[in-house]
Amino acid sequence: MVDDILQELRSRSGDLRSLNASVRFLLGKEGEVIRVDGRANPISISREDAEADCTIRITPENLQKLINGKLNPMLAFTMGKLKVEGSMGVAMKLAQLLDD
Repeated sequence: MVDDILQELRSRSGDLRSLNASVRFLLGKEGEVIRVDGRANPISISREDAEADCTIRITPENLQKLINGKLNPMLAFTMGKLKVEGSMGVAMKLAQLLDD
């Protein structure tokens, strides 16, 4: 599932470039990581675990739903399905980019 998420994010790398920040997804209890660095040229989407402007804790299943438009980011946040650490502004911008 994580490989599918990486593939989908990489296919959207053009859209994610305008993020101009780094986001780290911590995925579930397994502790897997996906990191998006919108400052890199070209944009970097990897499993590298490094500091980021914003860290989002979410299960792989819910991240897949979020990317596919089947889970509203604000509803997921409100319901505790995702937790944000760091810049809330970056998280909001990411939500807008994934929603397009």
